[in-house]
Amino acid sequence: MKAFAALYDAIDASTSTQAKVAALVAYLREATPDDAAWAVSFLIGRRPKRLVRAPDLRAWAAEAAGIPSWLFEEAYAQAGDLAETITLLVPPATHDDAASLTTWVESCLLPLAGFDAVAQRNALLDAWSRLPGTSRFVFNKLITGGFRVGVSEGLVVRALAEATGVDRDVIAHRLMGQWEPSAAWFIALGRAETTDADWSRPYPFFLAQPLDGDVASLGAREAWLAEWKWDGIRAQIVRRRDRVVLWSRGEELLTGRLPEVEETCALLPDGTVLDGELLAWQDDRPLPFTALQRRINRKRVTRSLLADVPVRLVVYDCLEVSGVDVRGQPLADRRQQLELLVRALPRAGAVQLSPAVEAADWSVLRAAREQARAQEAEGLMLKRLASAYGVGRRGTDWWKWKVTPLTVDAVLVYAQAGHGRRAGLYTDYTFALRDGDALVPFAKAYSGLTDAEIREVDRFIRANTREKFGPVRTVEPRLVFELAFEGIQESSRHKSGLAVRFPRIARWRRDKAVADADTLETVRAMLRAARSEA
Repeated sequence: MKAFAALYDAIDASTSTQAKVAALVAYLREATPDDAAWAVSFLIGRRPKRLVRAPDLRAWAAEAAGIPSWLFEEAYAQAGDLAETITLLVPPATHDDAASLTTWVESCLLPLAGFDAVAQRNALLDAWSRLPGTSRFVFNKLITGGFRVGVSEGLVVRALAEATGVDRDVIAHRLMGQWEPSAAWFIALGRAETTDADWSRPYPFFLAQPLDGDVASLGAREAWLAEWKWDGIRAQIVRRRDRVVLWSRGEELLTGRLPEVEETCALLPDGTVLDGELLAWQDDRPLPFTALQRRINRKRVTRSLLADVPVRLVVYDCLEVSGVDVRGQPLADRRQQLELLVRALPRAGAVQLSPAVEAADWSVLRAAREQARAQEAEGLMLKRLASAYGVGRRGTDWWKWKVTPLTVDAVLVYAQAGHGRRAGLYTDYTFALRDGDALVPFAKAYSGLTDAEIREVDRFIRANTREKFGPVRTVEPRLVFELAFEGIQESSRHKSGLAVRFPRIARWRRDKAVADADTLETVRAMLRAARSEA
């Protein structure tokens, strides 16, 4: 644990990518294979789920610190991070336990999930007494499920490639899918051979860059494939060994939740891997994303839910054919193979080809992009026809050209303190729209302001608080902000009767008073306009 805590400190203390990679390489070369396996798992985001209830953690930490619960809660509100609050308030360790990371994880951390409350309390008090400084902080982060450190998965892949001598793309592929951290797994990760016995493993997803400049700068229109940018869940279907496995981009195994998709994919030839988008689909058009969430969040699907929210896999790339990795082939060739595969499937099945958006030149495509919302899409995807299927967000071969966001001017009415770097500042805001003489809460937003603006808004909130409800403050309604969002739909769960997709702050409208803010009717009109276009 000491060595892993030292790695955490080294990464956290540096803003240099080179220094972070060097620290990772040094750790991976010196750690035992089992410790390295657990470290890689945590560093790429495979954190254990919350193992102990947060209220119990706070109560036991307050008990260990010898302070009342209200004082612990005040300290937590200021720190903004539970793991850090516990680390600082619990008395220093009585001794420094030199056990390895693997020992701590397998003998103390993971067993917590199976303990009753009394056993959890005793185990935690004992652990805190044996873990000093950063070791305790890292342990607490793992308990709360909030372990994060300033390295991306891409940097971990780069460090692993340097430490093992294995190609980066091979490492990235081997990190996909389901695996358990162990010495044997880490040793296999560093083998030179590229064969792998894990038949269900997907490929790393290729990601697009946002296109902010002039689309004409991409060159000749005929060199690019244009498709709708669907608002669904990115997924890969793996058809190998006469079985079908469905993976989300977040590497969540979705097999069993979408039987109609799996039934159609079972008709694909063995040794096929396709990339696409899962969409709730009815009457020849996609349904809003919230409809898809009803399916994804249910591990057991009833007949009525299957009928109410049918799902389609709209496929747009072919990664493996007859067991052969074809990612290195040009997109134009992969698209031809994909068309052949989809054409052989039943037309009434749950898999369909993502259509190309035909346009003779960029000006025609610009006009098509403005119709994206009518297609329940977020914009267009632009993919170079000569491009290979890469790993991660690399290069300039794939672009996402999103439609111009919708905007409204809304009033700040509630605020809550942030967490982590924003702890101690009010950065989580609720905004309202006018409805007659009333202000009705409409959306929450957490991003879009500069650090200087956040500090200025924080001062306003503290000086103009009407009421406090736990961590939430009701604010004097005087500040107006422009909110941007991608889409609107009706929602019985929201007081406004409306829900928006990806709300964020576009700018602070210092030039506007509350009376100038938009109304709920403004947004309802936007929704009616979107429906009429469809």
